[in-house]
Amino acid sequence: MIKTPSLAVALSAVAFAAPPALAAEYPPPANPGKVPAASKKGRKLVVCKRGCRYKTIRAAIKRATGRDLIVVRPGTYREGVQILGRRYDGLRIVGDPKNPRRVRLDGKGVRGAGGQNAFFVNAADGVTIRGFYARNYKANCFFVVNADGYTLDRLVAERCGVYGIYAFNSKGGTMSNSEAYYNNDSGFYIGQTPPQKGRKKRSFVTNVKSYLNVLGFSGTNMRYVTIRRSQFFNNGVGIVPNALRTEKYPPPEENVIADNDVFWNNFNYYRGAPFKIPTSGPAGLSAYPIGIGILLFGSQGTIVENNRIFGNWLVGFGMVQQFELAGDSDPKLREAATLRNNVVRNNRFGLDGKDLNGRDLAYDGSGTGNCFQGNVLTSPVPYLGSQATYAPCPGPSENAIDPTVLGEAAQWIAAQNPKKPETFEQFWLRHPHAPRKGVKPVERYRR
Repeated sequence: MIKTPSLAVALSAVAFAAPPALAAEYPPPANPGKVPAASKKGRKLVVCKRGCRYKTIRAAIKRATGRDLIVVRPGTYREGVQILGRRYDGLRIVGDPKNPRRVRLDGKGVRGAGGQNAFFVNAADGVTIRGFYARNYKANCFFVVNADGYTLDRLVAERCGVYGIYAFNSKGGTMSNSEAYYNNDSGFYIGQTPPQKGRKKRSFVTNVKSYLNVLGFSGTNMRYVTIRRSQFFNNGVGIVPNALRTEKYPPPEENVIADNDVFWNNFNYYRGAPFKIPTSGPAGLSAYPIGIGILLFGSQGTIVENNRIFGNWLVGFGMVQQFELAGDSDPKLREAATLRNNVVRNNRFGLDGKDLNGRDLAYDGSGTGNCFQGNVLTSPVPYLGSQATYAPCPGPSENAIDPTVLGEAAQWIAAQNPKKPETFEQFWLRHPHAPRKGVKPVERYRR
């Protein structure tokens, strides 16, 4: 067993002074009432502002079953849509896939449960939501929970209270061709994936853009998730699979992060943000230092490969044990804290020397079977700590802890003070950014 250095205890005290956000129990499926009869082929229910039978999406939902297709015409709909229970298994709801911004759900001024989420799917399997733009909801823009299969495609999620596009306690889903920004926790989130035996039902996050969020992608205790061909930029941190006690099934396990562009994640939201800074969770606790591209905070069996990671001024890729769990009295939580069999290979750091990270790699050396191979490093500080800590593949039966890495990380965390935003930048190693068509780097938000 790897012994946890005493420094880890100090780190946990600094970073976890309060519980993370959304440590909540979600409601069971509501009774849908009398189910309308549906033809074997299903029906097409059309929603529009004028000239249609249904003037609201909720009205169409009340008449629909899972065999049906609901088509929503362009317009602004001030409502929250709830899809609850097995009656809706397989339901498809389609706005404008070619231009999702034409079909807008806006939560501003919507009271009660309708103002919490634009779309809330609970215990309905295989639901498809495609071609919508949601903004200004108090909780999440698009939220699926307790589902076996889901498709969230061609969506835009702006300025929702916690997450943009979110799946919880679900499996076998797809998030694709979508965009999330101005969310005060993460743009995309898959969490608390139930363990599976045998052949796994994987979830796929493909061709998404996430920017100007606290986190681009958060994955608390997520499993069997592949994140690929996507862009995470101008967030506080780009991608963070993490193990937390506040959700079931730690740690994150058997995930793949491949062929993504992860760059310019130096957004210091404490200097100004298009959202309200949360008082708990990653931002309120400063648990994740700003300026990191990809961070594995307790992970097992994760593959990070063929990514392009550049312009992140603290660290390009980081991997540390979940130090808050490492000293727990529960052996299952101590195990969840441990880094095991993670592979970091064939990633290109620093855009061929044109857009450098502050440090390319940071790893505390804890755990077993963790390895690095074929990565192209260009930063003047390619490794935090000793290069010998970054074992080649296949990984060793026991990695070698480097206490200097945890020591430096402790300094980063201890120095952070939300009342002094400049403290989040004091350990950055700045380098010039290379021009990128259609995108500008943002460290400080200005209206």
